[in-house]
Amino acid sequence: MGTEAQRLVAEAVVPGIGMGPMLMLDAPLSFWGGFDSAAGTVIEAGHPQHGASLAGVVLLMERAKGSSSSSSVLAEAIRNGTGPVAIVMRERDLIVGLGCIVASELYGIDVPIVVVEPAYWATLAACARGSRLLVKAVTGESDASVEIV
Repeated sequence: MGTEAQRLVAEAVVPGIGMGPMLMLDAPLSFWGGFDSAAGTVIEAGHPQHGASLAGVVLLMERAKGSSSSSSVLAEAIRNGTGPVAIVMRERDLIVGLGCIVASELYGIDVPIVVVEPAYWATLAACARGSRLLVKAVTGESDASVEIV
């Protein structure tokens, strides 16, 4: 990608700023039953990223699946330091958003969530695994963004 950051416009769902290596999920994930919040790993049998750690990554997932209890599992992972530092999605998900909002309110830890359009999702999918991303979803700013840094 060169030495200059590439900035992709996004829609803010949950405010915050997070940066880390990206991890793109190849299938939807339910945090309830599919993720171990103590270890920070994907435990869903048969999931393409089974065993992958979500700790400290910018998590890219097109959509979530599963129970409304996913929000509590995600909030606990954020509190434990075993959750993602930001989430980029293709589809807005209220349960995932609620988990990040609860973590912010209860624990003072902000994990932003943004949604990107299909063309930007394809750009992110073409990035090398582990590419570093900066997610900005700041209250009061007109645009959220994902920067490939």
